[in-house]
Amino acid sequence: MQPLAFIVGVVLIALAFWDVFQTIVVPRPTPGRYRIAKHLTRYTWDAWRAVCLRTTDEMRRQLLLGIYAPALVMVLLVVWMLTLLVGYGLVFFALGDQISPQAPNIGVAIYFAGTSLFTLGFGDILAVGPLARALSLMAAASGLGVVALVITYLFSLFGSFQRREILVVTLGARAGAPPSSVTLLETYARTSLVEKLPALFSDWEQWSAEVLDSHVAYPILGYFRSSHDNTSWVGSLGAVLDAACFVLTTIRGVPRGQAELTKRVGAHFVEDISNFLELKATDGSGVDRDMFDDAYARLAAAGYDLEEPADAWHAFEHARSTYAARLAVLADYWAVSGVRWTAEHRVGHDTIPAPAAPTPVARGRDERG
Repeated sequence: MQPLAFIVGVVLIALAFWDVFQTIVVPRPTPGRYRIAKHLTRYTWDAWRAVCLRTTDEMRRQLLLGIYAPALVMVLLVVWMLTLLVGYGLVFFALGDQISPQAPNIGVAIYFAGTSLFTLGFGDILAVGPLARALSLMAAASGLGVVALVITYLFSLFGSFQRREILVVTLGARAGAPPSSVTLLETYARTSLVEKLPALFSDWEQWSAEVLDSHVAYPILGYFRSSHDNTSWVGSLGAVLDAACFVLTTIRGVPRGQAELTKRVGAHFVEDISNFLELKATDGSGVDRDMFDDAYARLAAAGYDLEEPADAWHAFEHARSTYAARLAVLADYWAVSGVRWTAEHRVGHDTIPAPAAPTPVARGRDERG
């Protein structure tokens, strides 16, 4: 028996099992230094994002950004299986005469590990010792178990993604694409649905809680992009929060209780996600007085009863500063469309430009994958 090969093999097997358990089974944030998914996501996203932002063709750039998250799931499966394959191969190689015929080199041992892991059972190499037989059975169970867990993981991811996108898509009919809070409020005034604004805010309060829970438990969801052009969940959330801020600070006659709750939950959501990714943001509302005055004029033209401009501006600036900078950083990190202010003004990313070099962002700790 070769102790070093056996120890290294056991460590690799344990590392793969631990990462699969933390990534798929545990439904909560799981920071850790020795994580395959964490480091794979961190470094591959940095490189992928840099390449995509250098692409001048907008359609090609969006296509490349869109395939990252689904591809990462497949890569994780391959990496986990390869780690198990090499780990079991080293263990079988270390067991020596418990394998018949004895593996002359590590390559043959990995081959035998593969026939066990993928339940092929060719029979040209057999486990004859008690420990080798037990490990062969364990390898077979490991292969089937990891594949089954990844399939379950995919269903969970796609289910969470679809639930996230329902309100994002429906918001487009109300707020445009990319969504704008001013357009949203104009639409509700034009269609005589102003009394329905609290119901809209209530839906987005629940949406914020659900998406926060799913995206912190499975951070790879943040890398899944909306399937509709000029739309992202980051920009949609920003539009709803901006609309809530207008109701709280600028518009009279609309119930403010639900708007306040939605803003609190939404700001908490943005703060938790950005903290989890360790993204740093500066303070500020991201909107200047001229931009606010343009929006104020449009809301007045839509028929809303408004507070005095100076008072409304100061209150709005303070309210928006609780989430605006973090939203912009999230949009930049994920390279998605950010908050659209009005047709003339954009805050953060709208459509991703093609700079000579990508804008640096703080690197997240992520990421269970």
